[in-house]
Amino acid sequence: MPAVFFKAKPKIPTSTQLAIDGRMVSVAVRTHARARSYRLSLPSSGPVLTLPPHGKWVEAEAFLLRHSNWLAARLKRAPEAVELGDGGTVPLRGVVHRIIGTGKVRGRVELSEVDGVPVLLVPGDPAHQARRLIDWLKAEAAIDLAARTAVHAERLGVTVRSIKLRSQSSRWGSCSSTGNLNYNWRLIIAPPRVLDYVAAHEVAHLVEMNHSDQFWATVKRTLPDMERGRAWLKAHGRELMLYGA
Repeated sequence: MPAVFFKAKPKIPTSTQLAIDGRMVSVAVRTHARARSYRLSLPSSGPVLTLPPHGKWVEAEAFLLRHSNWLAARLKRAPEAVELGDGGTVPLRGVVHRIIGTGKVRGRVELSEVDGVPVLLVPGDPAHQARRLIDWLKAEAAIDLAARTAVHAERLGVTVRSIKLRSQSSRWGSCSSTGNLNYNWRLIIAPPRVLDYVAAHEVAHLVEMNHSDQFWATVKRTLPDMERGRAWLKAHGRELMLYGA
């Protein structure tokens, strides 16, 4: 009896390349447990092709090719990432600051003012200034988020086990049932009411691990004016994601 050979199922890659207007564009590939169909999206970090749990790579590739014109049109309209270097600007707690490279080898980022304009003095080689500034912004975010998280945890009578900062391209926070909270460091760029809203939102999940009416009532219980921060984030959240992208 002749041997029977089965063709291996094509492995799903973590990324692929697609020709768009004469240039190759990298597309991240993800499999999502709750996805029901193939989906192509364009977050600030770049194109993402999402597959359902039992998706096939051959079908996913065909889906991507069929939607290449859709992606090309949106890439043309997509805003570019914000450069965090000398001469640029970045908001801090909602207030725009000019970035000035000091040229100093050592030291830390400092807040100052030049001709009445808020500035951030950033030391280090120009090639490393963006990383130094982001590290400093993360430290500032950690301080504010720890403070507001503690306030909401006390109001709701829950215990927070840990707080960590992330650089997600599409999420502002997450919460585990064991009390571990994750926040996006870019919240320090937004007005304080936005950071406060996200902190209240995630702490409220320790009471209600869902987005039911009871959950939103819990958020309002600890932050009655939650809609102010929520509305700002809906309107400007995508802009925040461009910093440090």
